Amino acid sequence: MIRPFAIAAFATVALCASPLSAQTGTAIVGKGPGVAGAAQTVKVSATVTAIDPKSRVVTLKGPKGNEIEVTAGPEVKNFAQIKVGDRVDVDYIEALTLELKKGGGMPVARTEKAGAAGAKPGESPAGVIGKQVTVVADVVAVDKEKGLVTVKGPKRTMDLKVQDPAQLAMIAKGDQVQATYTEALAISVAPSK
Repeated sequence: MIRPFAIAAFATVALCASPLSAQTGTAIVGKGPGVAGAAQTVKVSATVTAIDPKSRVVTLKGPKGNEIEVTAGPEVKNFAQIKVGDRVDVDYIEALTLELKKGGGMPVARTEKAGAAGAKPGESPAGVIGKQVTVVADVVAVDKEKGLVTVKGPKRTMDLKVQDPAQLAMIAKGDQVQATYTEALAISVAPSK
């Protein structure tokens, strides 16, 4: 199994290096009564131009010619199968949903779930990692004139601006808001043709 921080470190470097590689992505925003959500996806590709097996450094080159070096930790299985000319693809998705819980009653809390998996021995190098964080907060005040809802979560209190008057009209002191943030990342290496 590939450890989450190894994949995250590899992908973070790849994703943050926007001049390095071509990026494509989509964003989706939706809402319904008492529910709102948004999601976005990003796909990044690069080509392996050099590999230092001793230090486990892989040099990646994007279509614009920019290069970046990435160190693959010992957690990255099947490293020896990566070859110069291989394509590295990173797919990233993140989503946030907010749901109004009328009347409350749920414990104010923050929970987190995570998982990861890597390629089996002999397969092309690949890995996937995911994380989901859910926070339940109490609505402690609603200012309809300013369009503000004050929520108190497990660690802090904050004011949220609600743009939609129809959504704001549904919220009352004593309700709760459940926010769920999800992110997932997949990395794969495809042999050169």
